[in-house]
Amino acid sequence: MSFAAPLTDHASALNHLSRDPVMRAVIWRVNELTVLVPTADPLGTLIRNVTGQQLSVKAAASIHARLVEQLGEVNPDTLLRASGDELRGVGLSWAKVRTVKAIAQAAQTGSTDFARLAALPDEEIVTELIRLPGIGRWTAEMFLMFALARPDVFSLGDLALRQGLAQLHPGREPADVLALWAPHRTLAARYIWADTALLQRRGAAV
Repeated sequence: MSFAAPLTDHASALNHLSRDPVMRAVIWRVNELTVLVPTADPLGTLIRNVTGQQLSVKAAASIHARLVEQLGEVNPDTLLRASGDELRGVGLSWAKVRTVKAIAQAAQTGSTDFARLAALPDEEIVTELIRLPGIGRWTAEMFLMFALARPDVFSLGDLALRQGLAQLHPGREPADVLALWAPHRTLAARYIWADTALLQRRGAAV
């Protein structure tokens, strides 16, 4: 089982992406982005991804901060001890309450081994995660990007990425454009998000 390791710097990735003149212009506008590193807490990162589903970055951060304040520490034990009403009280929908409880239960019983996920290829991780209630492909792909720092992930389930791709390369098939950016599609996605935030004069680079 092989998969691309996290990047340690962006030099070669930027050289590769800059072969596309349109992406080169985006990189020039946005400037440097930080290098992603794998998280020491994959379960906590997945919980954060779930709390942020279908929310703005600001709203998601606020809800996650309240969750941490309520629980003290976000782990399977604290999540399972918390009542549904307590989790609703920090701003989670009932659907998200069910999802975070299911994640905590899977971790506690070992049916999902979060420590082992880092040793699996990208698609096997997606398959493993979407078995959990409330986890779809988008959430699994955000996990690959931001928990495991996998370098070649582009989520077509993300509206901002789809729109950004269409604006950068109108009329072209997404698969053709993404083939140009592989094997550095995670960084391409981050530049699209950052460029969108820059052009709309809101948010911060991700």
